[in-house]
Amino acid sequence: MKAQWKQYIDIINSVVKPALGCTEPISAAYAGSAVAQMLGGAPDTLKIFVSDNLYKNSMGVFVPGTGKIGLPIAAASGAVGGDFDAGLEVLAKITAEDVTQAQAMIDAGNVEVSREKTDEFIFCRAIATKDDNTAEITISGGHTRIVEKKLNGEVTFVTDEATACGGTSSVCEGVDISIEGIYEFATQADFADIEFILLARDLNVALSNEGMNNKYGLEIGRTMANSMDDGLISPSLFSNVAMYTSAASDARMGGATLPAMSNYGSGNQGIAATIPVVKTAEFVKADEDKLARALILSHLGAVYIKSHYPPLCAFCGNTATSSAAAMAMVYLKGGSFEQSCAAIKNVLSDTSGMVCDGAKATCAMKVGSSTQAAMKGMLLALNNQAVADQGVIANDVEKTIRNIGRMVSTGMAVTDKEIIEIMAS
Repeated sequence: MKAQWKQYIDIINSVVKPALGCTEPISAAYAGSAVAQMLGGAPDTLKIFVSDNLYKNSMGVFVPGTGKIGLPIAAASGAVGGDFDAGLEVLAKITAEDVTQAQAMIDAGNVEVSREKTDEFIFCRAIATKDDNTAEITISGGHTRIVEKKLNGEVTFVTDEATACGGTSSVCEGVDISIEGIYEFATQADFADIEFILLARDLNVALSNEGMNNKYGLEIGRTMANSMDDGLISPSLFSNVAMYTSAASDARMGGATLPAMSNYGSGNQGIAATIPVVKTAEFVKADEDKLARALILSHLGAVYIKSHYPPLCAFCGNTATSSAAAMAMVYLKGGSFEQSCAAIKNVLSDTSGMVCDGAKATCAMKVGSSTQAAMKGMLLALNNQAVADQGVIANDVEKTIRNIGRMVSTGMAVTDKEIIEIMAS
């Protein structure tokens, strides 16, 4: 295997992971489990300090297994019954008794959550006490990336920042990677080397089915299904992609106790990178080899595009993710590399104004919208229609991606601050 391709696989494995629940409150749950482990059991008191962006993405989303919303229940549940070794699936084994105990801690005033000024977009510090002991951990640069531990004021662990590579913001740094390189890897690698990506299908399809079969959030997927029965929507690949992708997001944001295969720290974006591709593969009757290659295009393409701007920001990442999904769908439909690049630009042109105002039930609407944009982008590309040299979209796909990164990193920084202040007011 080419050394470059090995790096691509390492990138995927570092940021395409199973995650139970929205990753921002789950980061707090993980922090709670970390300090509890250090103290040898559930703490007496727990204080959580988070960055503005982590705060924003935790205000309106259900925490799986709890039936409740917000950082306090997430952190407390992690501290009481979380499995530290499970990473982003830290709450997979919590019980009703754990939730009751966590809520009792909150009701007694023993759980505090505060915003902390920091330059890091993903940041969470937990300080807990039990009897005469105090434990403190700091997460920074990644949802489960612990950079420091302290016990009774003494540092017991610290990350070597010079060699650390766990932060999502630099996941592609130093790697020779491009859309062309990703396309070559996805279409030419041995199937055995990329077969692992099919787990994304298994996890996210199960989540989609959960959202179709049960009531979660706004029930967008179920509403679309009912509308088909009423004749308001016609069954088609276009409507099925939007329906099943939205249903998966309905379940995820509604607190379903099933993991999603996340992408770059986001379960919704993992869904957006997976379900449209799976449904298109079913439509064209693609085998598992072809599907795996398409999922590599979608997931790694999304990671690459999103590596050009901060992991948490005012830009809805489903836009970038859906552009990569459109590239993969063009491939499944037999389109060329040039048409795949056109699909990316078409989608970014369509939805690049979509903002992120926190994780919540309505994220399923944005997932659905960006997925519909992916379908439109694919159809236009297959008809040799491509947006070029219009607005932030350049003639070249790589320059377009850099333009999006610049727009988000520099141009939308103030927007992000204003959204957070509006939400916190």
